[in-house]
Amino acid sequence: MSAENSNTQSGIVIIGAGLAGWHVIDAIRSKDKDIPVTLVTADNGDRYHKPMLTMAISQNKSAADLVRATGEAAAEAAGVTLLANTHVKDIDAVNQKLQLTSTAQSDTTAIGYDKLVLAMGAHPIFPKSLPQDLVWHVNHIERFGQLQEQLATGSQHVAIIGAGMVGTEIAEDLLKAGHKVTLIDLNDAPLSQMLPPQATARIAQAVQSQGIEFLGGYQVTDVTRVDSDTDDSKLLVSYEPLARENDEAKTYEPLIVDHVIASAGLLVDDKLPTAAGVEFDRRTGIVVDAPTLRTNNANIYAIGDCMSINGVACRYVAPLRAQAATIADDILGNEHAGYDHKPPMIRLKNKAISVMVTGVPQASGNWQVKSDSADELIMDLLDDKEVVSATVTIKAPIIAKA
Repeated sequence: MSAENSNTQSGIVIIGAGLAGWHVIDAIRSKDKDIPVTLVTADNGDRYHKPMLTMAISQNKSAADLVRATGEAAAEAAGVTLLANTHVKDIDAVNQKLQLTSTAQSDTTAIGYDKLVLAMGAHPIFPKSLPQDLVWHVNHIERFGQLQEQLATGSQHVAIIGAGMVGTEIAEDLLKAGHKVTLIDLNDAPLSQMLPPQATARIAQAVQSQGIEFLGGYQVTDVTRVDSDTDDSKLLVSYEPLARENDEAKTYEPLIVDHVIASAGLLVDDKLPTAAGVEFDRRTGIVVDAPTLRTNNANIYAIGDCMSINGVACRYVAPLRAQAATIADDILGNEHAGYDHKPPMIRLKNKAISVMVTGVPQASGNWQVKSDSADELIMDLLDDKEVVSATVTIKAPIIAKA
Protein backbone atom coordinates (compact mmCIF):
# COMPACT_ATOMS: atom_id res chain seq x y z
CA MET A 1 0.00 0.00 0.00
CA SER A 2 1.46 3.34 -1.01
CA ALA A 3 2.27 6.09 1.41
CA GLU A 4 0.47 9.42 1.09
CA ASN A 5 2.17 12.77 1.32
CA SER A 6 0.37 16.08 1.58
CA ASN A 7 1.14 19.39 -0.05
CA THR A 8 -1.18 22.12 1.17
CA GLN A 9 -0.05 24.78 -1.29
CA SER A 10 -2.99 25.97 -3.31
CA GLY A 11 -3.29 28.42 -6.17
CA ILE A 12 -3.95 27.49 -9.79
CA VAL A 13 -3.43 23.91 -10.92
CA ILE A 14 -3.42 22.99 -14.60
CA ILE A 15 -3.71 19.38 -15.74
CA GLY A 16 -2.08 18.83 -19.12
CA ALA A 17 1.03 20.31 -20.72
CA GLY A 18 -0.06 20.47 -24.34
CA LEU A 19 -0.63 23.68 -26.28
CA ALA A 20 -3.76 24.46 -24.26
CA GLY A 21 -2.12 24.11 -20.85
CA TRP A 22 0.93 26.18 -21.77
CA HIS A 23 -1.28 28.88 -23.34
CA VAL A 24 -3.11 29.21 -20.01
CA ILE A 25 0.24 29.62 -18.22
CA ASP A 26 1.35 32.26 -20.73
CA ALA A 27 -1.93 34.17 -20.26
CA ILE A 28 -1.78 34.03 -16.46
CA ARG A 29 1.84 35.15 -16.32
CA SER A 30 1.16 38.06 -18.68
CA LYS A 31 -1.32 39.36 -16.07
CA ASP A 32 0.11 38.09 -12.76
CA LYS A 33 3.77 37.15 -12.21
CA ASP A 34 3.39 35.88 -8.66
CA ILE A 35 0.25 33.79 -8.22
CA PRO A 36 1.22 30.13 -7.54
CA VAL A 37 0.71 27.93 -10.61
CA THR A 38 1.30 24.18 -10.72
CA LEU A 39 1.37 22.22 -13.98
CA VAL A 40 0.66 18.49 -13.73
CA THR A 41 1.45 16.33 -16.75
CA ALA A 42 1.83 12.63 -17.46
CA ASP A 43 4.80 13.34 -19.76
CA ASN A 44 7.88 15.58 -19.42
CA GLY A 45 5.98 18.75 -20.31
CA ASP A 46 8.08 19.75 -23.34
CA ARG A 47 6.62 22.57 -25.44
CA TYR A 48 5.99 21.76 -29.09
CA HIS A 49 3.46 22.66 -31.78
CA LYS A 50 1.31 19.55 -32.21
CA PRO A 51 -0.07 20.38 -35.70
CA MET A 52 3.49 19.99 -36.99
CA LEU A 53 3.29 16.24 -36.34
CA THR A 54 1.33 15.68 -39.56
CA MET A 55 3.99 17.44 -41.65
CA ALA A 56 7.28 16.54 -39.97
CA ILE A 57 8.16 13.16 -41.47
CA SER A 58 8.54 14.47 -45.01
CA GLN A 59 10.60 17.35 -43.61
CA ASN A 60 12.87 14.79 -41.94
CA LYS A 61 12.29 16.33 -38.52
CA SER A 62 12.68 14.21 -35.42
CA ALA A 63 10.70 14.63 -32.24
CA ALA A 64 13.64 16.51 -30.72
CA ASP A 65 13.62 18.94 -33.67
CA LEU A 66 10.00 19.87 -32.88
CA VAL A 67 10.59 20.68 -29.19
CA ARG A 68 10.72 24.44 -28.68
CA ALA A 69 11.62 24.24 -25.00
CA THR A 70 11.96 21.44 -22.50
CA GLY A 71 9.28 21.28 -19.83
CA GLU A 72 11.83 22.01 -17.12
CA ALA A 73 13.20 25.08 -18.92
CA ALA A 74 9.74 26.39 -19.81
CA ALA A 75 8.49 25.96 -16.24
CA GLU A 76 11.51 27.77 -14.83
CA ALA A 77 11.08 30.65 -17.29
CA ALA A 78 7.39 30.98 -16.39
CA GLY A 79 7.93 30.61 -12.65
CA VAL A 80 5.59 27.63 -12.28
CA THR A 81 5.89 24.32 -10.46
CA LEU A 82 6.13 21.46 -12.93
CA LEU A 83 5.04 18.01 -11.77
CA ALA A 84 6.21 16.01 -14.77
CA ASN A 85 5.59 12.28 -15.36
CA THR A 86 2.80 12.54 -12.82
CA HIS A 87 -0.70 11.07 -13.09
CA VAL A 88 -3.86 12.44 -11.49
CA LYS A 89 -5.51 9.53 -9.70
CA ASP A 90 -8.50 11.43 -8.33
CA ILE A 91 -10.11 14.87 -8.09
CA ASP A 92 -11.90 15.79 -4.88
CA ALA A 93 -13.93 18.77 -6.07
CA VAL A 94 -15.61 19.27 -2.68
CA ASN A 95 -12.33 19.73 -0.77
CA GLN A 96 -10.49 21.01 -3.86
CA LYS A 97 -7.68 18.48 -3.76
CA LEU A 98 -5.95 16.24 -6.28
CA GLN A 99 -4.49 12.81 -5.61
CA LEU A 100 -1.30 12.39 -7.65
CA THR A 101 1.13 9.56 -8.29
CA SER A 102 4.51 9.84 -9.95
CA THR A 103 5.67 7.46 -12.67
CA ALA A 104 8.94 7.05 -10.79
CA GLN A 105 7.41 6.10 -7.43
CA SER A 106 4.24 4.62 -6.00
CA ASP A 107 3.70 7.23 -3.29
CA THR A 108 0.48 9.21 -3.52
CA THR A 109 0.64 12.97 -3.05
CA ALA A 110 -2.29 15.25 -2.27
CA ILE A 111 -2.19 18.86 -3.48
CA GLY A 112 -4.81 21.52 -3.09
CA TYR A 113 -6.09 24.06 -5.59
CA ASP A 114 -8.10 27.25 -5.57
CA LYS A 115 -8.82 27.03 -9.30
CA LEU A 116 -8.36 23.99 -11.53
CA VAL A 117 -7.93 24.00 -15.32
CA LEU A 118 -8.53 20.78 -17.22
CA ALA A 119 -6.34 20.82 -20.33
CA MET A 120 -5.61 17.11 -20.66
CA GLY A 121 -6.64 16.81 -24.29
CA ALA A 122 -8.31 13.81 -25.89
CA HIS A 123 -7.15 10.32 -26.81
CA PRO A 124 -7.17 8.54 -30.18
CA ILE A 125 -10.01 6.12 -30.75
CA PHE A 126 -8.85 2.52 -31.03
CA PRO A 127 -11.73 0.30 -32.17
CA LYS A 128 -11.48 -3.34 -31.09
CA SER A 129 -10.23 -4.19 -34.58
CA LEU A 130 -7.14 -1.99 -34.03
CA PRO A 131 -4.97 -3.52 -31.25
CA GLN A 132 -2.99 -0.75 -29.56
CA ASP A 133 0.21 -2.80 -29.43
CA LEU A 134 0.27 -3.09 -33.24
CA VAL A 135 -1.12 0.28 -34.28
CA TRP A 136 0.46 3.75 -34.12
CA HIS A 137 -1.10 7.14 -33.52
CA VAL A 138 0.46 10.57 -33.98
CA ASN A 139 -1.48 12.49 -31.34
CA HIS A 140 1.56 12.88 -29.11
CA ILE A 141 5.19 13.71 -29.77
CA GLU A 142 6.54 10.63 -27.98
CA ARG A 143 4.63 8.18 -30.20
CA PHE A 144 5.43 10.30 -33.24
CA GLY A 145 9.11 10.09 -32.41
CA GLN A 146 8.99 6.30 -32.14
CA LEU A 147 7.20 6.00 -35.49
CA GLN A 148 9.58 8.46 -37.15
CA GLU A 149 12.54 6.33 -36.08
CA GLN A 150 10.93 3.23 -37.59
CA LEU A 151 10.18 4.98 -40.89
CA ALA A 152 13.67 6.46 -41.17
CA THR A 153 15.10 3.06 -42.14
CA GLY A 154 13.77 3.25 -45.72
CA SER A 155 10.66 3.24 -47.89
CA GLN A 156 7.82 1.30 -46.28
CA HIS A 157 4.12 0.59 -46.77
CA VAL A 158 1.84 2.35 -44.28
CA ALA A 159 -1.91 1.88 -43.87
CA ILE A 160 -3.82 4.78 -42.32
CA ILE A 161 -7.22 4.03 -40.81
CA GLY A 162 -9.41 7.11 -41.02
CA ALA A 163 -9.52 9.80 -43.72
CA GLY A 164 -10.45 12.83 -41.71
CA MET A 165 -8.28 15.95 -41.56
CA VAL A 166 -5.39 14.31 -39.71
CA GLY A 167 -5.41 11.05 -41.64
CA THR A 168 -5.49 12.84 -44.99
CA GLU A 169 -2.64 15.14 -43.97
CA ILE A 170 -0.48 12.29 -42.69
CA ALA A 171 -1.08 10.33 -45.90
CA GLU A 172 0.40 13.10 -48.03
CA ASP A 173 3.27 13.66 -45.60
CA LEU A 174 4.25 9.99 -45.71
CA LEU A 175 3.95 9.89 -49.49
CA LYS A 176 6.26 12.90 -49.81
CA ALA A 177 8.73 11.10 -47.55
CA GLY A 178 8.91 8.24 -50.05
CA HIS A 179 6.55 5.73 -48.46
CA LYS A 180 3.71 3.77 -50.02
CA VAL A 181 0.41 4.80 -48.44
CA THR A 182 -3.01 3.18 -48.26
CA LEU A 183 -5.77 5.32 -46.76
CA ILE A 184 -8.86 3.43 -45.55
CA ASP A 185 -12.14 5.00 -44.48
CA LEU A 186 -15.72 3.98 -43.76
CA ASN A 187 -16.89 6.70 -46.12
CA ASP A 188 -16.51 6.93 -49.88
CA ALA A 189 -14.19 9.97 -49.76
CA PRO A 190 -11.91 11.84 -47.32
CA LEU A 191 -13.46 14.45 -44.99
CA SER A 192 -16.92 12.92 -45.55
CA GLN A 193 -17.96 13.57 -41.94
CA MET A 194 -17.50 17.28 -42.55
CA LEU A 195 -18.31 18.07 -46.18
CA PRO A 196 -20.90 17.09 -48.83
CA PRO A 197 -20.15 14.49 -51.54
CA GLN A 198 -19.65 17.08 -54.28
CA ALA A 199 -16.76 18.55 -52.28
CA THR A 200 -15.26 15.32 -50.97
CA ALA A 201 -15.19 13.78 -54.43
CA ARG A 202 -12.66 16.43 -55.47
CA ILE A 203 -10.54 15.71 -52.41
CA ALA A 204 -10.59 11.98 -53.15
CA GLN A 205 -9.52 12.61 -56.74
CA ALA A 206 -6.64 14.83 -55.61
CA VAL A 207 -5.48 12.31 -53.00
CA GLN A 208 -5.51 9.45 -55.48
CA SER A 209 -3.84 11.50 -58.22
CA GLN A 210 -0.76 11.75 -56.00
CA GLY A 211 -0.39 8.00 -55.82
CA ILE A 212 -2.09 7.40 -52.48
CA GLU A 213 -4.28 4.28 -52.57
CA PHE A 214 -7.69 5.20 -51.18
CA LEU A 215 -10.08 2.49 -50.04
CA GLY A 216 -13.42 4.16 -49.38
CA GLY A 217 -16.46 2.38 -47.95
CA TYR A 218 -14.42 -0.24 -46.12
CA GLN A 219 -14.21 -1.23 -42.46
CA VAL A 220 -11.04 -2.69 -40.96
CA THR A 221 -11.90 -5.91 -39.16
CA ASP A 222 -8.52 -7.04 -37.84
CA VAL A 223 -4.80 -6.25 -37.68
CA THR A 224 -2.43 -9.13 -36.97
CA ARG A 225 1.26 -9.94 -37.35
CA VAL A 226 2.22 -12.06 -40.32
CA ASP A 227 5.16 -13.46 -38.34
CA SER A 228 4.73 -13.08 -34.60
CA ASP A 229 8.29 -14.23 -33.87
CA THR A 230 9.91 -10.97 -35.04
CA ASP A 231 9.27 -7.37 -34.04
CA ASP A 232 9.82 -6.07 -37.56
CA SER A 233 7.42 -8.49 -39.23
CA LYS A 234 4.71 -7.38 -41.60
CA LEU A 235 1.16 -6.65 -40.53
CA LEU A 236 -1.94 -8.17 -42.11
CA VAL A 237 -4.81 -5.69 -42.36
CA SER A 238 -8.16 -7.39 -42.92
CA TYR A 239 -11.10 -5.27 -44.07
CA GLU A 240 -14.50 -5.64 -45.66
CA PRO A 241 -16.92 -3.42 -47.57
CA LEU A 242 -19.79 -1.85 -45.69
CA ALA A 243 -23.12 -3.25 -46.78
CA ARG A 244 -25.03 -0.55 -48.64
CA GLU A 245 -28.10 -0.70 -50.83
CA ASN A 246 -27.55 -0.57 -54.60
CA ASP A 247 -23.76 -0.94 -54.16
CA GLU A 248 -21.99 -3.03 -56.72
CA ALA A 249 -20.07 -5.99 -55.33
CA LYS A 250 -16.60 -4.90 -54.21
CA THR A 251 -13.54 -7.08 -54.45
CA TYR A 252 -11.09 -6.86 -51.60
CA GLU A 253 -7.98 -8.64 -50.42
CA PRO A 254 -6.17 -8.19 -47.10
CA LEU A 255 -3.28 -5.73 -47.09
CA ILE A 256 0.20 -6.65 -45.99
CA VAL A 257 1.93 -3.52 -44.68
CA ASP A 258 4.82 -2.45 -42.49
CA HIS A 259 2.88 -0.09 -40.23
CA VAL A 260 -0.70 0.86 -39.37
CA ILE A 261 -1.68 4.30 -38.09
CA ALA A 262 -5.02 4.94 -36.36
CA SER A 263 -6.67 8.23 -37.24
CA ALA A 264 -10.26 7.38 -36.41
CA GLY A 265 -11.05 10.36 -34.21
CA LEU A 266 -10.68 11.35 -30.57
CA LEU A 267 -12.40 10.61 -27.28
CA VAL A 268 -12.15 12.40 -23.93
CA ASP A 269 -11.11 10.06 -21.13
CA ASP A 270 -13.95 9.83 -18.64
CA LYS A 271 -11.90 9.27 -15.48
CA LEU A 272 -11.11 12.86 -14.46
CA PRO A 273 -14.37 14.54 -15.56
CA THR A 274 -16.30 11.86 -13.68
CA ALA A 275 -14.16 12.28 -10.57
CA ALA A 276 -14.58 16.06 -10.71
CA GLY A 277 -18.32 15.78 -11.21
CA VAL A 278 -18.32 18.00 -14.28
CA GLU A 279 -20.70 17.57 -17.18
CA PHE A 280 -19.11 15.98 -20.24
CA ASP A 281 -19.58 13.76 -23.27
CA ARG A 282 -16.80 11.37 -24.26
CA ARG A 283 -17.02 12.29 -27.94
CA THR A 284 -17.42 16.06 -27.73
CA GLY A 285 -15.77 16.88 -24.40
CA ILE A 286 -16.31 18.70 -21.11
CA VAL A 287 -19.22 21.13 -21.20
CA VAL A 288 -18.29 24.74 -20.41
CA ASP A 289 -20.05 28.06 -20.15
CA ALA A 290 -18.92 29.84 -23.33
CA PRO A 291 -18.25 33.35 -21.89
CA THR A 292 -16.13 32.11 -18.95
CA LEU A 293 -15.07 28.56 -19.96
CA ARG A 294 -16.12 27.40 -16.50
CA THR A 295 -17.60 23.95 -16.08
CA ASN A 296 -20.71 23.40 -13.94
CA ASN A 297 -18.25 23.68 -11.02
CA ALA A 298 -17.31 27.37 -10.71
CA ASN A 299 -13.74 26.54 -9.63
CA ILE A 300 -12.99 24.21 -12.53
CA TYR A 301 -12.33 25.31 -16.12
CA ALA A 302 -11.65 23.37 -19.33
CA ILE A 303 -9.83 24.26 -22.53
CA GLY A 304 -8.62 22.65 -25.74
CA ASP A 305 -9.31 19.19 -27.09
CA CYS A 306 -11.11 18.09 -23.91
CA MET A 307 -13.65 20.94 -24.05
CA SER A 308 -16.94 21.47 -25.87
CA ILE A 309 -19.13 24.53 -26.42
CA ASN A 310 -22.82 24.13 -27.28
CA GLY A 311 -22.29 20.44 -27.91
CA VAL A 312 -19.45 20.97 -30.41
CA ALA A 313 -15.90 19.79 -29.71
CA CYS A 314 -13.25 22.56 -29.77
CA ARG A 315 -10.26 20.82 -31.33
CA TYR A 316 -8.51 23.55 -33.26
CA VAL A 317 -5.43 25.51 -32.29
CA ALA A 318 -6.39 28.99 -33.50
CA PRO A 319 -8.82 29.90 -30.64
CA LEU A 320 -6.57 28.70 -27.81
CA ARG A 321 -4.96 32.07 -27.06
CA ALA A 322 -8.32 33.80 -26.70
CA GLN A 323 -9.66 30.94 -24.59
CA ALA A 324 -6.60 31.04 -22.34
CA ALA A 325 -6.87 34.81 -21.93
CA THR A 326 -10.50 34.45 -20.83
CA ILE A 327 -9.63 31.76 -18.29
CA ALA A 328 -6.75 33.85 -16.92
CA ASP A 329 -8.94 36.94 -16.50
CA ASP A 330 -11.76 34.96 -14.92
CA ILE A 331 -9.45 33.17 -12.47
CA LEU A 332 -7.67 36.39 -11.51
CA GLY A 333 -10.92 38.28 -11.03
CA ASN A 334 -10.26 40.74 -13.84
CA GLU A 335 -13.15 42.30 -15.70
CA HIS A 336 -13.46 40.84 -19.17
CA ALA A 337 -15.94 40.85 -22.03
CA GLY A 338 -16.22 37.07 -22.04
CA TYR A 339 -14.97 34.59 -24.58
CA ASP A 340 -16.66 35.13 -27.93
CA HIS A 341 -16.60 31.72 -29.55
CA LYS A 342 -16.20 31.87 -33.31
CA PRO A 343 -15.44 28.71 -35.27
CA PRO A 344 -11.93 29.07 -36.73
CA MET A 345 -11.10 28.71 -40.39
CA ILE A 346 -10.28 25.07 -41.08
CA ARG A 347 -7.51 24.55 -43.58
CA LEU A 348 -6.34 21.20 -44.88
CA LYS A 349 -2.54 21.20 -44.94
CA ASN A 350 -2.28 19.11 -48.12
CA LYS A 351 -0.45 20.49 -51.17
CA ALA A 352 -2.40 18.34 -53.64
CA ILE A 353 -5.53 20.44 -53.13
CA SER A 354 -6.51 23.61 -51.27
CA VAL A 355 -9.45 23.10 -48.87
CA MET A 356 -10.66 25.94 -46.63
CA VAL A 357 -13.77 25.76 -44.47
CA THR A 358 -15.41 28.46 -42.37
CA GLY A 359 -18.35 28.19 -39.97
CA VAL A 360 -19.65 24.91 -38.56
CA PRO A 361 -19.68 22.38 -41.41
CA GLN A 362 -21.56 19.11 -41.46
CA ALA A 363 -21.85 16.55 -44.22
CA SER A 364 -25.63 16.60 -44.43
CA GLY A 365 -27.74 19.70 -44.91
CA ASN A 366 -28.70 22.25 -47.49
CA TRP A 367 -25.42 22.80 -49.35
CA GLN A 368 -25.68 25.20 -52.26
CA VAL A 369 -23.12 25.66 -55.05
CA LYS A 370 -21.81 29.22 -55.48
CA SER A 371 -19.06 28.45 -57.96
CA ASP A 372 -18.19 25.29 -59.84
CA SER A 373 -15.32 25.04 -62.31
CA ALA A 374 -12.35 22.79 -62.93
CA ASP A 375 -10.19 25.06 -60.79
CA GLU A 376 -12.59 25.98 -58.00
CA LEU A 377 -15.62 24.79 -56.07
CA ILE A 378 -17.36 27.02 -53.51
CA MET A 379 -20.38 25.79 -51.57
CA ASP A 380 -22.46 27.33 -48.77
CA LEU A 381 -24.36 25.42 -46.09
CA LEU A 382 -27.70 27.12 -45.38
CA ASP A 383 -29.56 26.67 -42.12
CA ASP A 384 -33.35 26.50 -41.64
CA LYS A 385 -33.56 30.28 -42.03
CA GLU A 386 -31.56 30.25 -45.27
CA VAL A 387 -28.59 31.83 -43.46
CA VAL A 388 -25.08 30.67 -44.36
CA SER A 389 -23.68 28.57 -41.50
CA ALA A 390 -20.59 27.20 -43.28
CA THR A 391 -18.64 27.70 -46.50
CA VAL A 392 -16.17 25.39 -48.20
CA THR A 393 -13.73 26.60 -50.84
CA ILE A 394 -11.76 24.01 -52.80
CA LYS A 395 -9.14 25.03 -55.31
CA ALA A 396 -6.78 23.11 -57.54
CA PRO A 397 -3.13 23.62 -56.61
CA ILE A 398 -1.12 26.21 -58.50
CA ILE A 399 1.57 24.39 -60.45
CA ALA A 400 4.72 26.43 -60.90
CA LYS A 401 5.91 26.72 -64.50
CA ALA A 402 9.33 25.38 -65.36
